[in-house]
Order: sequence, then structure tokens, then C-alpha cells
Amino acid sequence: MRLLESSGAAERHTIMNVLSAPPLRVSLDRAPITQAGEGSRASGRAALFAAMIRGSLGEKWPIDVIVDDSSPPAPMHGRGSMGAGSGLRHGSFGAGMHSLAQPGFSFVTQIRLHDGTLVTFDARQSAATASWPYRMLLSLLVLLTAVIILSLIAVRWATRPLIALADAADALGRNVHGSPMDEGGPVEVARAARAFNTMQSRLVAYLRERTSVLAAMSHDLKTPVTRLRLRAELLADPQLRQKFTGDLEELESMVGATLDFLRGFGSAETPQPVDMTALLESLQADLLEVGGRVSIEGRPLRPYVGQPTALKRCVRNLVENAIKYGRFAAIEVDDNDDRMQIVVRDEGPGIPEAELERVFDPFYRLEGSRSRDTGGSGLGLTIAKSIAESHLGELTLANRAAGGLEARLTLPRSSTA
Repeated sequence: MRLLESSGAAERHTIMNVLSAPPLRVSLDRAPITQAGEGSRASGRAALFAAMIRGSLGEKWPIDVIVDDSSPPAPMHGRGSMGAGSGLRHGSFGAGMHSLAQPGFSFVTQIRLHDGTLVTFDARQSAATASWPYRMLLSLLVLLTAVIILSLIAVRWATRPLIALADAADALGRNVHGSPMDEGGPVEVARAARAFNTMQSRLVAYLRERTSVLAAMSHDLKTPVTRLRLRAELLADPQLRQKFTGDLEELESMVGATLDFLRGFGSAETPQPVDMTALLESLQADLLEVGGRVSIEGRPLRPYVGQPTALKRCVRNLVENAIKYGRFAAIEVDDNDDRMQIVVRDEGPGIPEAELERVFDPFYRLEGSRSRDTGGSGLGLTIAKSIAESHLGELTLANRAAGGLEARLTLPRSSTA
């Protein structure tokens, strides 16, 4: 603009021939441009571009800017002329201007010289150049997605030892004889796994020692109990002899139940496929011999992988409770690929709703069942629940609408397959 302002008309045509080269087109004979409406996307671009131009030129010349996204005029081969001389006419292109016909948009700037001449600068940008913000946003989106995925993988990899530790701790609460943790990996993870395995081995040793002590006490108690039983038989009073004998039988029953309870915690029985049909039928036959009423409905689909002795003790306690307090035990088996349910129903008075959870506490007995005939030791349901949880299952009690109690033993197959 400074050069054109200081030059004559003939010199301006020569200067413009030099300046007009792709992607810039300069002309002196273009009509005044019409700016886009306010608020349009083109108007915003034009205002921004005009501000940049004014920042370079100052306020010496009036400036108008438009952004034209229409296709440019068709290029003409050969060097065009401006006016009658060698200038470039508006809308004409040299042989090197074919690139201006590419799709895109033009920044058209029109500046008025002091003598009133309009100088038009038309710079066409290709569509690829014009869309760079969108390409950049797309690239940033792809990059952000990749970073998020990699971060999730890294977090998963970093927290995997913690998840394994949490799973091992949960399994330890159910079965203290579970497999120890793998002590490999980073130093911190190996140290935590080693400490966990040490804790597990100490718990196993403690339970084994406690069970051994109580077993020894039970063995030692047999001798004085046997002597008391012999002396009770020598009593002349039949009623007094019966009371002594009953107390001794209750003492032996409590000691035996306590040992069974402790064996349930300290048992290291190896899981193996158990024929639950044979187990239930053998329990039915044993109880029928002593006058119990037991019915079985349904059959397991396939053997269940678990601890045979513990499972038999668990189901036996439920069935014996049903016969003892409900006069009858109806066993129903519901089995599928995910879990096996054994439901034991009776015809007894049931349990108050407030006591349904408390009956699982060790040595807890309902007030109405404290007689010597039906009271028991208060450990049957506790042992059954402990065995169910050691198999990652659950045992629940519910009162039946028609009367009686329903004990539902749920054993998952996925965890034992």
C-alpha cells in the first residue's frame, strides 16, 4: 500500500503484475465489496481479519474486508492484462493460478488510496487449510481418547494387586484354608502379599491349636463324665437318677456340638464333587430309622464341588431342626447352572421376626426352646451358616405364610466349578 500510494497509475499496473501470484490476487478495477450481515460466521472472520490488517497498516487508509466462501471464477490461461496496459483484469488468472479454483474461501480486502482508487487483495485458502481447526479438534479428540484408554489400562494394572488382596481378604473371611496369595510383582505388592500369607498361616495355626486344646479337654472330660454316669446308675431314687443322667447327656451334647463348631472353622477338607442326591437320600434314610418324617422333591442337575462332610453336617442340622421343632422336614431342591438351592420347610410354630437373625449367633436359643428335650446347644444353625459361607453361599430363614419355618441354603456353582 505504501508503494502503490507513492506510485503513478502506470507504475501501479506494473507493481500489481508482480504482486499477483498464487494464492494472492491483486486488482485495481474491482467494484466495492459488500460486507456480510452482522452476527454471521463470515462477518466474524472478516472482523477478525480486518483487525489484523489495521494493526499492521494503522489508520492511514479505509479498509473493508469480506470472507467469500463461494467458488472462485474459472481461471483463464495466459497472462491477463489490467485496463489497456499490462495490468491484471479482475477475475483473470495467470497460468499459475489454477490452485485458486480449488474449493475453499477467500479473504477479500479492499483498501482505498488517497486518490480514491480501490485496491483489492483476494487471497483464496484451500478447504484443507480452512478446516484446520476442525482437523485439530479431531486430532485432539483422538489423542484425548487414546490418553484416557491408556490411563484406564495403567490404573487397572496398578490396582490389580489391590483387587487381588481385597479378594483374598474376602475369601479368608469365608475359608481360612484358602490358597495363599502369589508373592510376585513389585516390591510393595510382594511385601503386602507376604504379610497376608503370614497372617493366614498364623490364623490357621491358632485355630488348629485351639481345636486341639478343646479336643484334648473333651477327651479328658470323658473319664469324669463316665464315672459320674456310673455313680448315677447306683442312685436308689429313680427320679434323681434320671436327672443326673439327663444333665450328663446334655453336657456331652454341648461338648460335642462345640467341637463340631470349631471343626467347621478349622477344617481343611479338600473340595471334591459331591453327589447331593445320594447325600440327601442317605440323610432321609438315617432319620426315617429313628422315626423322623422327611420328604425330598427335585434333584440336583449334577454333582456339586464342595466339602462332603461339611455339606452333610450343614444339611443334617437344618433337617434335624425341622423335625425337632416342626415335626416334619420337606426338602426341595432347585438347581441350575448358576446356583443350587436346598430349601427345608417344617410345620412348626416358626420364629419371631426379630429373632430370625439372632438364632445364628453361637449358643443362642429361643426362650421357648430351652427344655432338655428340644433345647439343643444353640450351635446347629451357627455351624450350618458357617459351612454355607465357607462355600461362598448363604443361609437364610423365613416364616412361611401357611405356618412353619423355611430354611433356604444357596450354594453358587460358579465359585466351586
